[in-house]
Amino acid sequence: MLNSPLARRGMVTSPHHLASQAGLAVLKEGGTAIEAAIATAAMLGVVYPHMTGLGGDAFWLIAEPGKPPLSIDGSGASGAKVDAELYRRRGLATIPTRGPLAANTVAGAISSWQLALDVSAQWGGKLPLARLLEDAAFIARDGFAVTTHQAAAAVRTLGELKGQPGYADQFLVKRKPPLPGSILRLPALAATLDRLAAHGLDDFYRGGLGRSVAAQLAEAGSPLRSEDLARHRGMRRRPLSLALPCGSLFNTAPPTQGLASLILLGLFQRLNVTQAESFEHVHGLIEAARLAHAVRDAHVTDPARMSVHATTYLTEGVLDHMAAGIDPARASALRSDSPEGDTVWLGVVDGQGRAVSYIQSLFHAFGSGITLPETGITWQCRGSSFSLEPGHRNVLEPRRRPFHTLSPGLARLRDGRTMVFGTMGGDCQPLVQAEIFTRAALFGQGLQQAVSAPRWALGRALDGVKASGVQVEARLAPGLVERLRQAGHQIQVVGEWDSLLGHAGALCRRGDGMIEGAADPRSDGSVAAF
Repeated sequence: MLNSPLARRGMVTSPHHLASQAGLAVLKEGGTAIEAAIATAAMLGVVYPHMTGLGGDAFWLIAEPGKPPLSIDGSGASGAKVDAELYRRRGLATIPTRGPLAANTVAGAISSWQLALDVSAQWGGKLPLARLLEDAAFIARDGFAVTTHQAAAAVRTLGELKGQPGYADQFLVKRKPPLPGSILRLPALAATLDRLAAHGLDDFYRGGLGRSVAAQLAEAGSPLRSEDLARHRGMRRRPLSLALPCGSLFNTAPPTQGLASLILLGLFQRLNVTQAESFEHVHGLIEAARLAHAVRDAHVTDPARMSVHATTYLTEGVLDHMAAGIDPARASALRSDSPEGDTVWLGVVDGQGRAVSYIQSLFHAFGSGITLPETGITWQCRGSSFSLEPGHRNVLEPRRRPFHTLSPGLARLRDGRTMVFGTMGGDCQPLVQAEIFTRAALFGQGLQQAVSAPRWALGRALDGVKASGVQVEARLAPGLVERLRQAGHQIQVVGEWDSLLGHAGALCRRGDGMIEGAADPRSDGSVAAF
């Protein structure tokens, strides 16, 4: 579908249709965009369990008409007893991506929900938490159809995960991956959602649920302890911003790669490209992405450990200097090897024009694989992005937040539109975001056309194998692909609708109140509106 749905009273987009419907139901009951986002996120944690869940991290961008956007950082730090020596004693040179030692950072998503609800209360939001979690708990208990993407992830990761504590009992059927369309029930997760509804979100960190979670993590072999959960707090922060001729762009600050997203679009704007899907469009975004990734890889980490403030790289002089190094006709020699990343992005705009751009993840498919039997929570493996190499920008230290690929986008355009957009896709997120934004905001394409159009990515990991060069979907024009090769790009043609190039989405509210939406045909998602 290339036609964008339009509505005026509220709209939700997410990578699963049941999640979008859960958010819409909240909007119809008078809920705010934030309340609808929490209902959507909770449902995604049930029906997209390979991508997200209560055991992951999350980031928000929230915009209210007439006020500056705000950001919420729901990322967790490594435990107090988590250091490089812990891994060296076990003969490990790197942090594993699976198993108990991968479950080494606190899950921060639930803390971000509470901070967002505090903002919602200032808007007059009144729906009880029990209502926001109700639909997710019902589906977890009653059962849902396993998606093709979940089934494929279960097959792909079977060897890594089938022996991890709790995983097989929750996600396999007789120790085999479930078939697409089969019914999966998650009763322990349903009970956890009910408990949060009854006791409040803080129970996850400093209540009985938190103590139960910590005990189960320790029993599985994780180095996290109850004091690590009790110490955790989400943070309300100022987002990074960049002024362009078309309007103002916003993204999340370190430890996320939101800086790279803004640098990329700041550089591309300086190339003066005028036509979508042209060589200049594709080549320009690739080259801008390589430079943005280089800054990210050299500098972005826990902001408390950064030696240069992120905003330094968004100044006019720095962007001008970087853009001058882009050859308009030839590929650079810079490499970009991307880590995997299974993530969900969702967007909500309510009838008052309040907008949410939200992203949550377990990092790799099914995270660490550690699934807590009493709670049904699958724990993330975000701490596997730490390095054990002394002096590395992202070296593992106790109580340190790891680098995050998560980075939701938001824009306020000069023509009166407010746009939220984002995608899964590991560190390919800045490039995919830029493809969607340039098509919709600069070149006049409808949102659904912009999201559905052929994509390209740098060094995307395919089924766990890191690729080099540029991956392009097979629908990209053959003549354009050949010209990219002639310019020196190492091209790998992938599927026509390759989900590894992102499950994206976007919403855009015009100045007259009309909302336009898009969901990615590469996902199981939909736009829900009224």
